[in-house]
Amino acid sequence: MKGDKITGAILLACSLLIAFMAGKEFKKMREPEPIVKGEGVSEVKMLSEYFSGIKGTNMDTEVYVLKGKEAGGNVLILGGTHANEPAALITTVLLIENAKIDKGNLFIIPRANNSGISHNDPQEASPQRFKIKTKNGEREFRYGSRATNPLDQWPDPDVYIHASSGQQLSGNETRNLNRAYPGRPDGTPTEKAAYGIVQLIKNEKIDMTLDLHEASPEYPVINAIVAHEHAMGLASNAVIGLELEGIQIGLEPSPHNLRGLTHRELGDFTDTYALLAETANPSQGRLRGKTNEALVIKGVDPTYVKAQKLGRLFVPFDENGHPLNERVSRHMGTALELIKVMSEDEPSKEVIVKNVPTVSDIRENGIGRYLKEVISN
Repeated sequence: MKGDKITGAILLACSLLIAFMAGKEFKKMREPEPIVKGEGVSEVKMLSEYFSGIKGTNMDTEVYVLKGKEAGGNVLILGGTHANEPAALITTVLLIENAKIDKGNLFIIPRANNSGISHNDPQEASPQRFKIKTKNGEREFRYGSRATNPLDQWPDPDVYIHASSGQQLSGNETRNLNRAYPGRPDGTPTEKAAYGIVQLIKNEKIDMTLDLHEASPEYPVINAIVAHEHAMGLASNAVIGLELEGIQIGLEPSPHNLRGLTHRELGDFTDTYALLAETANPSQGRLRGKTNEALVIKGVDPTYVKAQKLGRLFVPFDENGHPLNERVSRHMGTALELIKVMSEDEPSKEVIVKNVPTVSDIRENGIGRYLKEVISN
């Protein structure tokens, strides 16, 4: 009897120790990675300045504003809509830390779903963080979730009904920011975040909005731009320009019957050119092998090489994989080309972006070359 009590006490102590250590790691996911304000950043606002309904919540997030010397167009770039798509976050960080605007204004939200980056998707064995080597050491970034943290929004309904259209989706899509637009001021936390972004677009008279994403290699809409019909001409010309630069990229029309997405609802409910870009990310795919930091950074997976040989993928996939450097370079090239085309087609909406790494810069030198040193206070 005495032995049973001692064994029980030891097991209880071990359980408490494991719970404490795990709790510390989960809590650390709420600590934002530092983003260095580049010389071109004029101010940093909070999304709650456009909609106070999210102030003081984990849905509130930073809006980096880069103002030009001359009046021109206004562009918004969204990263982190889905926080398990790291090329989107890193592209926005590179822009924030490097870009200088000569004309027009650039608005950047690196963590559009700020709650989504504070946790991992359950049962996916995803790494909590990944590191990028720079000349000043390593920069660490969180690898989050596709959805809002259930600690911030729970429970999920059995069926999610998109408010403005009545479309029915799986219940867990209620926490997907890219199914929540145009949002509601009295809706769920995710809908409120979407509503805040819509208010930003309206108040700042955003001419073009680009939502950066990644997709699994077996997903049909990949290495592509998805455009609302109002932005199709702009996107078509950008695709031609990217192809001339050697970037193979598709163009997809925004479906009318798939609701809640940026490329549909922002084009319907605001005057912005609504666009979305996808790259190939094996670390979020269903056919992936071991899920770790190396897969996030290097994008190499032998199981996807096998899937390619079986004809199961929608992008080429060989032993070189699709590394983060390649994916970020695609997003950077897409953003710059879209801005260039809009500026040429509509001079009153011109935005001149300088001092950012090009596609070839990133592929030759790597992301780390362009990440700034974090100075500790």
